[in-house]
Amino acid sequence: MKDISVKQFLQDVKSGNIDLNDFFSGVIEKCEVIQEKYDAFITLLEKLQAPRSKGKLYGLPLSVKDNICTKNIQTTAGSKILEGYIPPFDATAIDRTRNEGAVIIGKTVMDEFGFGTFSVNSTYGIPKNPLDLDRTCGGSSGGASCLTSAADFPHVALAESTGGSISCPAAFTGTVGLTPTYGLVSRWGLIDYANSLDKIGCIGKNVYDIALLLSAIAGNDSHDSTSLSVPKQDYTKYLTKDVKGMKIGIPKEYFEGVNENISKIIWAAIKKLEDEGATYKEVSLPHTQYALPSYYIIAVSEASTNLAKYAGMRYGLHMALQGNFDEYFSTVRSNGFGEEAKRRIILGTFARMAGYRDAYYLKALKVRTKVIEDFKKTFKKFDVLAAPTMPVVAPRFDEIEKLSPIEVYMMDILTVAPNLAGIPMISVPAGEVNGLPIGLHLMGDHLEEKKILQVSHAFTKT
Repeated sequence: MKDISVKQFLQDVKSGNIDLNDFFSGVIEKCEVIQEKYDAFITLLEKLQAPRSKGKLYGLPLSVKDNICTKNIQTTAGSKILEGYIPPFDATAIDRTRNEGAVIIGKTVMDEFGFGTFSVNSTYGIPKNPLDLDRTCGGSSGGASCLTSAADFPHVALAESTGGSISCPAAFTGTVGLTPTYGLVSRWGLIDYANSLDKIGCIGKNVYDIALLLSAIAGNDSHDSTSLSVPKQDYTKYLTKDVKGMKIGIPKEYFEGVNENISKIIWAAIKKLEDEGATYKEVSLPHTQYALPSYYIIAVSEASTNLAKYAGMRYGLHMALQGNFDEYFSTVRSNGFGEEAKRRIILGTFARMAGYRDAYYLKALKVRTKVIEDFKKTFKKFDVLAAPTMPVVAPRFDEIEKLSPIEVYMMDILTVAPNLAGIPMISVPAGEVNGLPIGLHLMGDHLEEKKILQVSHAFTKT
């Protein structure tokens, strides 16, 4: 069963060539080894449930980022304040994968509530990069990318992105990460970080795997008011097309401050697509320079309201009922939240205060509109945009310790603008610098997942 592809696995299962009971036993054993070595999981199941159906994901192992609710399985969002929380329901995305026959194997490590770029802000361990144990897997979906990179069995990962939390870890671990259009995949059952930015997506070993998973989870959901009214479709059908005649825009702002060796690899990738029949041209997205501050003001403002409900009253961390309400709430939150969560709650609360709301939050929303307009204008002329995913290779943990919070936030410089705009994006392996993977970031217009999947598949298959 070693290194068999998802596609081949599904064919073999449906033809009866694989005994699922034996296969699942082997998967659990392998996951225990991976956990011991890399710390990919917050919760690893000891026994796997039988598939709910013989659908398009029949018997396929699925890992789930720990901020997506899973019925009867602990869901913590990487935070002490939710330790022991067992959801009584499945998120819509989980329900849809189970209805297609996927089998959950565990919940993966993440930065607390998604607050981080390197998965070092979790209460439940820090995932190590399988390519170099001294380096980060990226964040905040670090456990998802860690497992995907390390697993030698067929597997797909459900992940989530607010400002780059799928693309970043995919780039750092040499995996494929897709962040869909905002609203294409239901957010019902997702533990919120920033409501207007959060998107559930996929991480897999190759483009086919994530196209298959997206086909299962995408589509309208009446439970989610932000869910788009779009019909379900099979995204794998777009993987048979080439890139002849496709127009690729290269945003010049996305190469500023990027490691020179990374830029060379991305330009080589663009030339490769040109050899396949695509054309490219440099373009400008002038409001890119304002995207990062706009993103962080919006994200922390929304986070400060979303996290207000964690006060020791209904679920999560409880403490002895002492003092008045404010004293009790403050005690629970001081003990339950980590340092980065507290920092973002304070920043967000400040940005929403009377006198500051107009100066910061509302202005950030106006900048967001300008960023969206940049993309919409550019997509009138181009099918996709191509850029580096991250400005650096996966840093070592000792390097991360020396970074200030602002320096960490700056690492998201290439991923926050498309996340802010709610457009789909995919990171695919493009090469290596000193043995460490580099991601090619392909971005498309709203609901144009088919184009970025088409281009990324054409790029990776040759």
